Amino acid sequence: MGSEVRILFIGDIVGRAGRQIVRDILPGLKVKYRIELAIANGENLAGGVGATPQVVQEVLDAGVDVVTFGNHVWRKKEMLQGIDEFDCVVRPANYPEGTPGRGSIVYHKGDSKIGVVNVLGRVFMNTLECPFRAADREISALRQMTDLIVVDVHAEATSEKRALGWYLDGKASAVIGTHTHVQTCDETILPRGTGYITDIGMTGDQLSVIGVKRDGAIERFLSQMPVQFDVADEGAALCGVVIELDAETGVTREIFRLTNVSRV
Repeated sequence: MGSEVRILFIGDIVGRAGRQIVRDILPGLKVKYRIELAIANGENLAGGVGATPQVVQEVLDAGVDVVTFGNHVWRKKEMLQGIDEFDCVVRPANYPEGTPGRGSIVYHKGDSKIGVVNVLGRVFMNTLECPFRAADREISALRQMTDLIVVDVHAEATSEKRALGWYLDGKASAVIGTHTHVQTCDETILPRGTGYITDIGMTGDQLSVIGVKRDGAIERFLSQMPVQFDVADEGAALCGVVIELDAETGVTREIFRLTNVSRV
């Protein structure tokens, strides 16, 4: 192993189309970008909302190493018992004590140990423990084992994500925003060496409205009436970021976006 660790963080995988594109291209992406660890947000794996142990295992079999979650982690009742079947699945750390699952893990990859933390924002979201304090707590514990720490901030408000990025600058190796399904173009390395992006986008049908069929989404806006959303499956592509970390110091050397990738 060299002096760097290269991580691919895949944006929210939405439904069957998202799972399929991961199966199709992740092995090639790992080779092309010399990826040692693939992280993916699995918030929308099953039918576009939530996940089951079966679909989590599907993306793990496709080459994802760590799965993070967010506000839909408990939308499928199977995950209440199933989440503890996995030692590579992370749910938001700011859920109350005693909640199933874990808010952070250390993943061993070759000679490297990479900490992964998941926190859920509170603006326009469920009111949980403070994500700033939860991230501090998890990072402090992980620092006893590794200096390479990636934080998934699953949040709605760009301001909250930006504030968390600045707050964790120098504490985490990278702070990666998920949830809104629309990729932002503000990837940067903050002054103390933390890689940051507000949102890495989604992996699924890009010819959709954040993963659901266009007609249903448009109809709800026009009518203001309840309309069933169906997961779209026309033009699947992957969005995410590649992060290169210094293996010794844990700081980000490089961060760049992958946007609507459908082939390697």
